[in-house]
Amino acid sequence: MPRPVLILDFDGTVALGDGPLLAYARAVAAHAASADDLVTAVAAQLSAPSGDVIDGYDVVRRVAVAAGIGDDALAAAYTASRAQLGTPEAPVSVAVGLADFLRTTDAERLLVTNAPATRLDEALASLGLAGLFDRIVTDAAKPAGLEALLDALDEDAPVLAVGDVWRNDLAPAHARGHATALVGGYSDPTAAPTYRAATLDELLPALAEWVATAHVPFSA
Repeated sequence: MPRPVLILDFDGTVALGDGPLLAYARAVAAHAASADDLVTAVAAQLSAPSGDVIDGYDVVRRVAVAAGIGDDALAAAYTASRAQLGTPEAPVSVAVGLADFLRTTDAERLLVTNAPATRLDEALASLGLAGLFDRIVTDAAKPAGLEALLDALDEDAPVLAVGDVWRNDLAPAHARGHATALVGGYSDPTAAPTYRAATLDELLPALAEWVATAHVPFSA
């Protein structure tokens, strides 16, 4: 029986906190008429996002668009903010039990993110996660990129996708009948995950149970 496959997203799933989002907002604010007002508006919406917001990066984009900031400036600001990932200017944290879970789980552990590779290794090291993923895919272009990754897996492998954005991180896996785990507070009316919790720490026992069950061959 193929080894179970765990697919984890990075921002908002493995890497927690608003540090990278606020770094992005500050970089965007350099293009705004009032930098302080833009960052304040982003912080307020991050604390109480509207129902149709996809994730924190969507919050920054919406505030920026409302301020008249264009796509080129947004792209440049995002690139600049990623160069600060995991530094005091863009701090991240991690679920307390994640490192032990990854270290002891008997599954292929994939980290799949739409973010670039910029400072990703350094951020993982700062979170105590260096060397705990079997494969890291950056610039993944999810959801289409997740479809391609799933196509390349052993068709009999049990798969569990874990993420905070249903349409990007989980929907392609769900459509194929794979297990999914949705973490975080951003809502999506189309979401139908196998597991759901506000924090990854809350989900870890269910993920461990899934891995254990996935190793048990099905018998009629």
